[in-house]
Amino acid sequence: MKTVSAQSGIVTAPHFLAAKAGRDVLADGGNAVEACVAVAATLAVVYPHMTGIGGDGFWLIREPDGRVHSIHGCGGAAAGADLSLYAGLDAVPTRGPLAANTVAGTISGWAAALEGQGGSGGESEVEGARGALPLGRLLRDAIEHAEVGVRVTVGGAAIAAAKGGELREQPGAYARIFEPEGRPLAEGDVLRQPLLGETLRTLATDGLESFYRGELGAMIADDLAALGSPVSGEDLAAHRATRPEPLHTVIGGAALYNSAPPTQGFASLLTLALFDRLQAGEANGFDHVHGLVEATKQAFLIRDLHVGDPAHAAFDFQGLLADPTALDALAARIDPARALAWPQPPQWGDTCWFGAADADGRVVSCIQSTYFEFGSGLVLPRTGITWQNRGSSFRLAADGWNALKPGRKPFHTLNPALAVFGDGRVMAYGTMGGEGQPQTQAALFTRYARFGMDLQEAISAPRWLLGRTWGEQSTTLKLEDGFAQGLYGELAAAGHDVERVGPLTATMGHAGALVRLGDGTFQGATDPRSDGAVAGW
Repeated sequence: MKTVSAQSGIVTAPHFLAAKAGRDVLADGGNAVEACVAVAATLAVVYPHMTGIGGDGFWLIREPDGRVHSIHGCGGAAAGADLSLYAGLDAVPTRGPLAANTVAGTISGWAAALEGQGGSGGESEVEGARGALPLGRLLRDAIEHAEVGVRVTVGGAAIAAAKGGELREQPGAYARIFEPEGRPLAEGDVLRQPLLGETLRTLATDGLESFYRGELGAMIADDLAALGSPVSGEDLAAHRATRPEPLHTVIGGAALYNSAPPTQGFASLLTLALFDRLQAGEANGFDHVHGLVEATKQAFLIRDLHVGDPAHAAFDFQGLLADPTALDALAARIDPARALAWPQPPQWGDTCWFGAADADGRVVSCIQSTYFEFGSGLVLPRTGITWQNRGSSFRLAADGWNALKPGRKPFHTLNPALAVFGDGRVMAYGTMGGEGQPQTQAALFTRYARFGMDLQEAISAPRWLLGRTWGEQSTTLKLEDGFAQGLYGELAAAGHDVERVGPLTATMGHAGALVRLGDGTFQGATDPRSDGAVAGW
């Protein structure tokens, strides 16, 4: 695979049909935000095991005037989701009605992102600026793919086969939609989702707010109640997307941005800020890999103590990221030759990151998820929506970190990243992969920004993962094949619990990146571990 170049705009996504949908929006006069809505909707149809409109989403947008802002389409726990609901249980279930205990915020994120973007959500403030497409145009490709059908990919078939046993037993329409012949869909089979297509048509006609406060919202609430979920119509109606200030930090040559709590964006930024203070060595050498792994550990130690719903946390995340003295002190804790004893409690989940950039100078980094593959496993019978299980990460405790409380937002692994370089480049990047997201972000960013690697090479090169993802319980330091042979032994000798996982694997996430260069042209890259593509215009 090679880095893709473009003159007028670019889109990258982990499924080629989604990248094409976004690129065509740019070609039709839409902007990067509108392109990302088209990508998000298409991914909900063609990658339903990874994301959907029944999940949450987070946006990071750099406007043409240089302003960087964020949107959290993140739902809180239902009013009825209290400790009494889970009496007798040690943990919130990961599947089924009691796992579907938070409002889905993705659609509210789309609505917030489209405000002020021209025809989709209001009048553009810049005469002649891109962004005048109706919502129906943005959802067009997703609707068509839902109604006509889409071929199941290798990755999608593998997930369907692996998870079918636990999913087909859940109440709702999973088996009817995803196993219409009484078996998991195989590679090349056609997946049709007419109910989801009709839901998307309703959103295009009635507006995105109808998901929460219209007839569609009432239908969603009725289905959730019938299936046993505590999420009610009142919970849906009370939900709003939020616009917290993005977290940021400065390293040599660039300002880095990421999403604020309840996401782990803080850990992604802190990892890079600490590594910026270490000896670099060479790309993919011991100093590089060991340094980033150890910086990750320091970031995770703080993350696991403090990151959660900001309404229930008092830690000054931005203060730490902006304090050189404090960052120096944390970096000094890293032994350049020895590994810190590990593990700590890991996080996991499945996700889709995607991005777009347009000719006006707008760059978007976006990520959305239903948490586990197919979320809670509840597929709503009248709308075809797969509902997330993000709230299964709550602790069944009276108080403390990520404790379940009505209205509380759960800890999120999701975090979209963006960098603004001193030479005028703007980079959007990210990945799926739960615990691996900050690590993969750090790998691809440092390869590109610190070591000067080609953008596609930075993503395609072998990666590592400390901890677990995709349901793996192991907390070893996993490395793909392809590093210098001696590195594996060097890391093990330094005290890392090294596990070799073979060739490139989806365990390491589905990464993507794009760069708007200083001259106004674009570059983009996608992950060979995914079914993705880069579509330039």
